[in-house]
Amino acid sequence: MADKTALELLVHGVGGATPEKMLGDPRTVRITGDDTAAVYRRTDDADAEARPDDYRGKPVQEAYVWCGLTSGNGARALWLLLLPFMVANLAHWMRPSARGRARTVRLYGVLVRLLGLTLTVLLVAAACEVALDLTAWQCAGTPSCAEGRAWLGFLSPEVSGGGWWSQPGRRLALAALVPAALTGLLWYLSHRTWSAYESVEPYPHQAEQEEEPQLSGLSRPGFWYGRRFVARLRAAHTAAGLLTVAAAVATSAARHDRASGGPALLDVTGRVVEGVLVAGGLVVVYVVCRRGRKDQTLDEHTDRFAVTVLPLAALAVLALCLVYAGWDRPDWVSSGRLPGDQTFGAIALVQGLLVVVLTLVAHVLFRSDPLASTALRGLGGPCVALLACALGGVMSGGVAQRVGDWLDRGATPGEAEGPLPGPPVLLSWQAAVIPLLLVVVALLALLFAARTLRRRRLEQTRVERDYAEERPQESRTRKIAGARATAALTDSAPVLIGWVAAITFLLGAGALAGAWMSGEVPGVAAAGAPGFIGGAAETAQALGSWLIGFGFILFVTWGRRAYRDASARRTIGILWDVGTFWPRAAHPFAPPCYAERAVPDLTWRMATWTRQTGGRLVISGHSQGSVLAAAAAWQLSPAVRSRVGLLTYGSPLQRLYGRWFPSHFGPASLTALHREVDCWRNLHRPTDPIGGPISLAGECGPAVDHPPLKDPLAYGRTPAHPLPAPILGHSDYQADPAFNEERAELLHRLRPTTEPLGAVPTQPGPDSEENQGTPGLAPG
Repeated sequence: MADKTALELLVHGVGGATPEKMLGDPRTVRITGDDTAAVYRRTDDADAEARPDDYRGKPVQEAYVWCGLTSGNGARALWLLLLPFMVANLAHWMRPSARGRARTVRLYGVLVRLLGLTLTVLLVAAACEVALDLTAWQCAGTPSCAEGRAWLGFLSPEVSGGGWWSQPGRRLALAALVPAALTGLLWYLSHRTWSAYESVEPYPHQAEQEEEPQLSGLSRPGFWYGRRFVARLRAAHTAAGLLTVAAAVATSAARHDRASGGPALLDVTGRVVEGVLVAGGLVVVYVVCRRGRKDQTLDEHTDRFAVTVLPLAALAVLALCLVYAGWDRPDWVSSGRLPGDQTFGAIALVQGLLVVVLTLVAHVLFRSDPLASTALRGLGGPCVALLACALGGVMSGGVAQRVGDWLDRGATPGEAEGPLPGPPVLLSWQAAVIPLLLVVVALLALLFAARTLRRRRLEQTRVERDYAEERPQESRTRKIAGARATAALTDSAPVLIGWVAAITFLLGAGALAGAWMSGEVPGVAAAGAPGFIGGAAETAQALGSWLIGFGFILFVTWGRRAYRDASARRTIGILWDVGTFWPRAAHPFAPPCYAERAVPDLTWRMATWTRQTGGRLVISGHSQGSVLAAAAAWQLSPAVRSRVGLLTYGSPLQRLYGRWFPSHFGPASLTALHREVDCWRNLHRPTDPIGGPISLAGECGPAVDHPPLKDPLAYGRTPAHPLPAPILGHSDYQADPAFNEERAELLHRLRPTTEPLGAVPTQPGPDSEENQGTPGLAPG
């Protein structure tokens, strides 16, 4: 069989596909895998290995279906809450390619991890703002707010008649259970997905001599096995969340004890508790900064202190703070706001400083290896990190604004008619700049729309040239040219993201300065200004509050629909298909990395099949499936990798991944992959907004890129296409005759061996020679 049978392993792209559609047969059978991800064949091909003569001149087709990793059960709608964490994790992998800058690379990783830590603190602080400040402190302490709310009456001194829970410290201690429960939920979600994704062991690497060092970190043995690192990071973030809740409760009580001249024991206890909180925060920061990903080996060790002791110690500190705040203080009366302005302002300031330093570090790294194709000249990571912070601020501020409006019965924050002081002033300033940001984004969208129209006019000439043998039709030509011009917008995305990030940074800095200098919401702060300025400030504040509330409602509605509707859940899954390809390196609460399951699955399947049969294999990847195919090929041993042909179509390997993630998908890495697989061909269309050329010449084999495919296949009606041919864009590459031609050519180039390559290797130990890492590589 070794010289007769070939295998084609199909890998679908974003959004998923059924095995019946991928294989073109309603009768399929699962060969290996489970309900989450599996390999399927046609029922008639189930025993193909036993009938090699039936497969002369054609491959056995298998379909790897992995959409269940991103759009499974309804509980995954909760992943919408983790969107800022996912975006921050992307920033880690957008590091520019670097030469001889190992320490700077490590500094880049530390800065992104610290930004991720601030996002956790921001989310928990927002929960504390809602539960402790707005509800337990302000509303429960205001008779007009607590009346009519039976669920809150027992916390109000007036409504409950001075009940045991009505003292401010006890109200805060009880309300602290809400953000503590949120932290516990984040820990649970992360731990559950950690057990299902990061704990999947990759294919064992053999001790084979490489001809030259691998140029991509994706080939390292432990790249897709982040069990130890994510567990350590999860423990640190869990401790940070618990300490944030503890600080929100204890600092309020300590401030009262210092100001009231009460018992000296409580004053001393408060100072001790504050010292413990500071020390705990420093330990968390140390744990986050001390160690990044170590993927040169398969790391099986456990950091017992970080994973077990740190969260339990933070939980004990929280319990101590709750007892301290709940101590009897008969003279304590709640008024005004808790110190939320200082908290949110400090978080925003720290995030801004981290983004500035990250920008400088990214610039230094880019200068060391200035690849012209890198998006935003290496500043893609800082821009995306800033947008993650902005998204976290909008989500947290939106919750606080909506709850504040609900409790305040719709009164504008900061105005006299409202019974409550409302959420921190900074949140109102941040909401007020949203309309201005949307105006700028709208202007940029108009600019890009105008550029698209100009490009469409240019493309019309090219379309007429490509279909010169056809009688031109103006409407048909305009439609094809419009599809090409719209697809080209993808290449303008870096400019748009760069401008949006820069404007967001300036507006955020202005909001922070305005809140700190005025101490009032924008409408009140501008009350004495000329009419236009005062009216504009008040309008921006009201409109921003409405927009942020509308966005929050839309977000919740989308989540509810996704929970109940499988088709909507699949739409959300597309977001995760793109955003969660990378391991959790910056934030442990981000949605899990599906590639840590998918890449080992593909690697195991390719390696075991070639080793057992010695047969030929083409892995055929569409869209995101081509990225998974390339990642799996990098994980193969050299002997197996040389037995594999790679067919990609609609592939974002260079157009998106090569530009935004140059340290792993840059030209050197893709050239190395081209050299090490037996052969590689790539199909693309000018109407495809996602896929594009790989742009590799043929120095180490035939050129990768096929000439751009015609789309549509026929301009007008022909005997082969009596009805108008559709513009396919990113889909259905198999409909083009070039697909079958290229697949046949790949199979012809692959030379079967006369004997199987050997048995599947056993997993090497962490100290074995093949797990000592690849020399000359900077850490990922």
